Amino acid sequence: MFLTIGTTGTPERPATDLGFLLHKHPDTAQAFSTSYGTAHVLYPEADAERCTAALLLEVDAVALVRRGKGKGRGGAPDAALAQYVNDRPYAASSLLAVALSNVFSTAMRGVCKALPGRAEQPLPLRVEIPALPARGGPDLVRRLFEPLGWTVTAEPVALDVEFPEWGDSRYVRLVLESDTLTLAQALRHLYVLLPVLDDAKHYWVSPEEVDKLLRAGEGWLPGHPEQKLITSRYLARRWSLTRQAMERLELVRLAETDDSEVEEIDNAVLDDDAVLDGDAVEGAGDAVEEETGTEEKPVPLAVQRREAVVAALKESAAARVLDLGCGQGQLVQALLKDARFTEIVGVDVSMRALTIASRRLKLDRMGERQASRVRLFQSSLAYTDRRLKGYDAAVLSEVIEHVDLPRLSALEYAVFGAARPRTVLVTTPNVEYNVRWESLPAGHVRHGDHRFEWTRKEFRAWAGRVAERHGYTVGFRPVGPDDPEVGPPTQMAVFTLTTTTTATTTTATTTTTKEGEAA
Repeated sequence: MFLTIGTTGTPERPATDLGFLLHKHPDTAQAFSTSYGTAHVLYPEADAERCTAALLLEVDAVALVRRGKGKGRGGAPDAALAQYVNDRPYAASSLLAVALSNVFSTAMRGVCKALPGRAEQPLPLRVEIPALPARGGPDLVRRLFEPLGWTVTAEPVALDVEFPEWGDSRYVRLVLESDTLTLAQALRHLYVLLPVLDDAKHYWVSPEEVDKLLRAGEGWLPGHPEQKLITSRYLARRWSLTRQAMERLELVRLAETDDSEVEEIDNAVLDDDAVLDGDAVEGAGDAVEEETGTEEKPVPLAVQRREAVVAALKESAAARVLDLGCGQGQLVQALLKDARFTEIVGVDVSMRALTIASRRLKLDRMGERQASRVRLFQSSLAYTDRRLKGYDAAVLSEVIEHVDLPRLSALEYAVFGAARPRTVLVTTPNVEYNVRWESLPAGHVRHGDHRFEWTRKEFRAWAGRVAERHGYTVGFRPVGPDDPEVGPPTQMAVFTLTTTTTATTTTATTTTTKEGEAA
């Protein structure tokens, strides 16, 4: 297997900087042992104007068969002949990708202590692979590399030049050129896409491969138009690993869009009985209330809130319900206990929360009839989603306060403007009630992830504007003990869709759409 990486230079920035970036001296031919053979690094040319590094991998076919032990490509019992008669010593594949990672691991991370900062700068690069398996042909090669900034030349290799009528083989001669990429980016592209094009791996694909894919794909894979194909082929079409990788890539995309950290998005919805909506604090407040030995234990606010939501849903005669920002599925679980709710959909941006919700609901052991009533899926309320349309009611329980105020208009349009359920229930903390929590320091919100907490007046003003803009009427209800001075701990708005939509609503909706897209 053979691959070359070349660059050009100037007197100020000589091409031989490539040796520093690869951490391999141009004047020395080096050899490295791998599990399946020997990798050689040498430089056919190295001067100030042009420098080319070559990676030559000598494959030990016998070692490959012995180490495979029946796993991976060519390891099946009915492929005994393929163990000895194959293209491994000649055509680039996952073997070459692994050699790239082993030999140029520091360069792939973008580290160069000898030339600080140079590794972060783009280079004029030329990569050439004489024989590359391409299941999908030259067109697929271009679809994979061109979106990454490469100029692609993929020439089909004839089956036999002496017999052109036999047509082309599945191999191409590949030349990649770019002056906008760093060396580290180029190496990571090759590491992922070589086995993708071959559509095979020489080793058993374990869950660790998901982490490898996401590390190598950082910065380019989440937005690649062929993301699904790349992920599936890289993970040897193992659907469980592919699904896991796609879910994590979606979190990365959402984090990049929202200018947030992945951990922040994945942790945004935790346990609504505790941390998420401040019930840990609220429970502490309940605990300090005077009790006698005969008094009943106070009902947790989270339970009171769910009961209030379920009661409002029953009043609206809703049968098909969306729980938007469902967290770990407590409300979904409560709704499943009532047969009048024929379809319940839990939606959340956090896959971790959805996984916990699935375990809480015991979806894998649920009876067929009960399972047909419930679905969980990942989505962000910052964007419109056609899957949310057509439902009787939607619940946003302790959700809006986790949204940055400039992005709240996008959520408003996604729910009230695009999905447009007949009834929308919104609950949120009443900041005026915070003074009743003795364990909550003055001036602090109930949870560190809360972007805001509104007074009753502020909440009513917001709800009134949303209702007027999108063609709803709105009423308000207290949730929890209604203190005569500061009101209830939780405030709930009940939005009801009117039968007609005015021109004002349409205009406001268009404005909100633009704001949502900008967000």
